[in-house]
Amino acid sequence: MDPITAFVIATLMMLLNGGILGLIHRDLPEGLRPAAFSWRLGTLLVAGGCVLLAVQHALPPGFVLPLANAMLMLGLTSYWRALRQFDGEPESLHLLWPVLVGSIGIWWFSAMRPDLAARALFASATWMVLFIACARVLHRGGGRDPARSRRTLLGLFLFLASFMLLRGAYFAFAAHSVADILDGRSWMNMATPLVAAILPVIGTTAFLLMCSERIRRQWEHAASTDALTGLANRRTLTRIGSERLSRALTDGRAFALAVVDVDHFKSINDRFGHDVGDIALRHVADTLAGHASPGTVPGRQGGEEFVVLLDADPAEATREAERLRAAIRNAVFQAGDQRLAITVSIGVTAATAADRHLDDLLRRADQALYAAKTGGRDRVVLA
Repeated sequence: MDPITAFVIATLMMLLNGGILGLIHRDLPEGLRPAAFSWRLGTLLVAGGCVLLAVQHALPPGFVLPLANAMLMLGLTSYWRALRQFDGEPESLHLLWPVLVGSIGIWWFSAMRPDLAARALFASATWMVLFIACARVLHRGGGRDPARSRRTLLGLFLFLASFMLLRGAYFAFAAHSVADILDGRSWMNMATPLVAAILPVIGTTAFLLMCSERIRRQWEHAASTDALTGLANRRTLTRIGSERLSRALTDGRAFALAVVDVDHFKSINDRFGHDVGDIALRHVADTLAGHASPGTVPGRQGGEEFVVLLDADPAEATREAERLRAAIRNAVFQAGDQRLAITVSIGVTAATAADRHLDDLLRRADQALYAAKTGGRDRVVLA
């Protein structure tokens, strides 16, 4: 197989992958579409650059070589932009600097002072810079997005950067024996288009898997959290609470829970409206989440009622509940031009050997909560 055939095969593979990404574009969530569009644009630009390189003998080298390489570099820059968009990074014109510098260098050594070695060095160096830039974006986001597809794509970009380093070294020392990049006598000319096709083909698959993993995590988050407050919902509280109760009964570990109810919540809704009531609930939820001890799980049970799961004995659980009650009382809530001091009543209970279900603890905590309400509110009662 000669280099021209390799370029043609690589181009067809790129176009097919770009077409597949285009077909599923509308099925992606709105937030992922900009990144998917940039990735597809990058694939089409790289494919266009490969076409121009394959037909370079039919056009003036001072025109076709700078144009082809500019398209290839813009394609890689579009991949870079897609990864930044995927991770929510801001747009920046600085992404175009490698393309500008690389295109000028290739134009100079194609049209003004033709030099294959210098031209190949400029192209390889620019590609390597862009590959490393993409790898950096993937590495930066790896902490909050540990998907295996991200690590695969990171490894792919690092491999391609290493190959470009090897290509640059090859042309620096062996360019005298090569007529141009379509010279079939050079193994590097055969390998370059095939290696270049790895990114649009395997890279596109990895990128789509990243999108799929992002969607899966979003659905899992939606299924496990309360839409209004962002805390754990009742389903998640039941699952985690049952697991901790089982562990407490088996290993003898301490476990307790607290039921937290906003005092006079109906009057807030009646005076200021349900929108302000929702904001008040988020205010309480944020305070619970911000002041909870490590390992403590706050969640919303429903309405104005919250549940806090604690790995604590009765005394520790009571102290934690008092701390949360005081934090909510001291966090002044602004309702329009009025400042309100929201208070909560809390019922606390701890697991015993007689408990078999989480509902046993919830029932006792509800009874303690009722005692806190009838005792004057804004207080903690241990069952």
